[in-house]
Amino acid sequence: MPAKKTDVNELLKALKKLYPEHIIPLHHQNAWQLLCAVILSAQCTDERVNQITPALFQAFPTPQAMARADIKEVEKLIHSAGFYHSKALSLIESSKRICDVYGGEVPQNMKDLLTLRGVARKTANVMLGDYFKKPEGIVVDTHIKRLSFRLGLTRQTDPVKVEQDLMKVIPYKYWAWFGIALILHGRQVCNARKPECSRCTLAGFCPRKGVKISA
Repeated sequence: MPAKKTDVNELLKALKKLYPEHIIPLHHQNAWQLLCAVILSAQCTDERVNQITPALFQAFPTPQAMARADIKEVEKLIHSAGFYHSKALSLIESSKRICDVYGGEVPQNMKDLLTLRGVARKTANVMLGDYFKKPEGIVVDTHIKRLSFRLGLTRQTDPVKVEQDLMKVIPYKYWAWFGIALILHGRQVCNARKPECSRCTLAGFCPRKGVKISA
């Protein structure tokens, strides 16, 4: 069951002290660039994506240019991101749809975002919450799923069900920031196999501290 509201409020205060800023770690200058970066970030580090995107956006600076791209060229530029064929296809096909259906602009609602190749709820939530500032849900990646379980905010393992639990207990105004904060804490302190509970300032809120989790 989700934690009590008072527990969540105290948790949010502690988390806000640790991560007061809402900073998207993926470098971008517009919505389309962020969308491309998030697509590339699947099973790839943000650092690697940030190394790849400057050359990618220099070669293909707009969705119109990406829509006309040769897939082999895109694959060469993004090869080190892994799953490069699928990701290249997603970049090209989503850009085509953005141009053909949405007038060259990234759509600003969940329903339309999910029609783009390579975009599932996680990516759509990043765009809506972190860029457009009108979230329709909460990002759930492996870090958020793991920390939400350890912190007693959910007993679920399916990302959609985890998101549903979080949306019930996290106030709407914190939805976008909360995801970024948990991701940062998962990377820096609360890793999967060896969480550093002894130096974790959230340990007092964590009924499952020290639990090893495979993902």
